[in-house]
Amino acid sequence: MRVNRLEYSGWRNLSDGEIEPCDGVNIIYGSNAQGKTNLLEAIWLFTGAKSFRGAKEAELIALGRDTARISMEFHAQGRQQEGEIRLGSPKKALLNGVEQSSVAQMAGVFCAVVFAPVHLSLIKDGPALRRRFLDSALGQLKPGYLNLLAEYHRAVQQRNALLRDVQFHSELAPMLDIWEDTIAKSGSKIAQQRCRYIEELLPEVCEFYDGLSSGKEKLDLQYDGEQYRADNGGLERLRADLSAARGEDTRLGVTTVGPHRDDLLLHINCLPARNFASQGQQRCAALALKLAEAAVLTRFTGEQPVALLDDVMSELDPARQDYILNRIQGWQVFITCCEPSSVLRMANGSAFEMVEGTVTQHAQISTVNSPCVEK
Repeated sequence: MRVNRLEYSGWRNLSDGEIEPCDGVNIIYGSNAQGKTNLLEAIWLFTGAKSFRGAKEAELIALGRDTARISMEFHAQGRQQEGEIRLGSPKKALLNGVEQSSVAQMAGVFCAVVFAPVHLSLIKDGPALRRRFLDSALGQLKPGYLNLLAEYHRAVQQRNALLRDVQFHSELAPMLDIWEDTIAKSGSKIAQQRCRYIEELLPEVCEFYDGLSSGKEKLDLQYDGEQYRADNGGLERLRADLSAARGEDTRLGVTTVGPHRDDLLLHINCLPARNFASQGQQRCAALALKLAEAAVLTRFTGEQPVALLDDVMSELDPARQDYILNRIQGWQVFITCCEPSSVLRMANGSAFEMVEGTVTQHAQISTVNSPCVEK
């Protein structure tokens, strides 16, 4: 899996342009707030997922512009392919010249793993980020999963709206059965797929955390929501729990049970990582999750995903940097940083300087701490 060419116009703060990355390590460097992450975000969207920064579509279009366009030539599934995403009016997504019904329909063709500062909160923050991690990973492995997830969330939103109306119109209560049936059917399938994914992820996570902690600690994962998996009677259990929660849910105006409230629980040496892990342990656990995600992707697709590392290497000590980089040797990697000398020692590659949204490509880098020489 590799990106051969990325072209962009009207995208974030970037000046219209293009880059042609090398097959190995690509360093994108520059001062803060120059647009480095925007390049990684553009590549990430071709996985079919939403922005890893949680940005809305309007935020992706440059100020003063009505539309944005990104196109990417890439190698995947044994052949050259091309994707194009247009935002604004009209919004379009094309894969090899064929229009897709949505950007999400492109999932499963181009695969990448992103690690950004926000992912350092995977362990210590609330469950929403951990659910998003599971859903994003599953969306690349099983393209239909994103459609299932969208169906589930639409049903939850409809039930929530009905719950608020039922307080004033009790005759609407029987309609709750309709939405609860949809929530139970799609929700139990979501829980089942999340559980199966965690089963695949667990041995990889344990191995990576063992390496990052030098074998001093053990990490374990558990899905809080396993009772709803479809292959274990979860459909009827979720339907029953939704019915039992109607009174409280009507009072609150929201749906309080289901996969949208579930969590991925992490324990380090048998203690909940969210409550008891140190900052260093939390960072290692988050890194282990992302490396394990890449390993599972590689195993199931037969191709190594592109690695997008957004301003995180500088926060790691040299030993952990080396461990991560050794694990992604042979991959195409994009690394953003402020000072390139901190990561030039790692491998051969290319360097791109970002200044106020304009990219300048420099000569190949190949030696430890070698300076970037402009063409």
